[in-house]
Amino acid sequence: MEQLKAAIQDSHHLISQIRSEIAKELVGQEKLVDALLTGLLTGGHILIEGVPGLAKTRAVKALASVVQAKFKRIQFTPDLLPADLTGTEIYRPKTADFVTRKGPLFNNIILADEINRAPSKVQSALLEAMEEKQVTIGDETFALPSPFLVLATQNPIEQEGTYPLPEAQVDRFMLKVLIDYPDKTQELEILKKTSFQAPELISPVISCEKLAQMGSLIEQIYVDEKLKEYIVDLILATRHPEKYGMKLGEYIEFGASPRASIFLARAARVNAFLSGRAYVTPQDIKLLGPDVLRHRIILSFEAEAEDITSEHIIQTLFDSVEVP
Repeated sequence: MEQLKAAIQDSHHLISQIRSEIAKELVGQEKLVDALLTGLLTGGHILIEGVPGLAKTRAVKALASVVQAKFKRIQFTPDLLPADLTGTEIYRPKTADFVTRKGPLFNNIILADEINRAPSKVQSALLEAMEEKQVTIGDETFALPSPFLVLATQNPIEQEGTYPLPEAQVDRFMLKVLIDYPDKTQELEILKKTSFQAPELISPVISCEKLAQMGSLIEQIYVDEKLKEYIVDLILATRHPEKYGMKLGEYIEFGASPRASIFLARAARVNAFLSGRAYVTPQDIKLLGPDVLRHRIILSFEAEAEDITSEHIIQTLFDSVEVP
């Protein structure tokens, strides 16, 4: 445990460098930066939701700039086709054969910008890539590079020209982060940075190999058996709330999938790592729980009619399930 803690402390200078470089481009949004670091360190995909103009795209591009990896931005639009993501087979008349042209998914970090502005047939092209880290083009299946990470931004569903994402795809995102407007101090700093100062260039500070080493450290972080049970209890409570003394059954159409248990444990370990600890505490689970669960709890018509949100249900879960 002491050796692991020492290794974690040694890695923190790189984490501090990453934060410093991102701060050149992004003001505030500490929660968003932590979520992006969680995805980067675990290879988990991140979904960022907020109204236009809150620097969602800027944040992802800043994160990609600090990593020595291949980055590709894909602007999702209503006329996008699945082949525009995965690639396609092109016929060559001279040789009378087909050649495979790989699409932009064959990069390490993918920015899926305004992902919910493309229809469901395009979203389906991401399912295999996000879960199995591979893409099938024609009769051939190609492995995607490692690491492979989808960082997606979306506008609220109430915005004009948006499509709801399929449940199967949403469930593949490790975290869904909601971001809000900056406060006055932050907005003043944004104004100074963008209008009255020369832009600062972000320098790459970490390689894919070093990321993999940090990932190995995170996998060694200790999670007590009681905390594992706590995680499972939280997930089971979304499916059978009555067993945990909650009268929420009529408001939940579908509870969280087993991916929620896996991702919550991984996210809690990363939070412990970022805090310099070699063990997970209940507070790590509580802190990351809402981001892991909010897009996995499918509300019923009754919940929508009574204006009950997933945030309300999640808060009730954490208030009701006993903490070890």
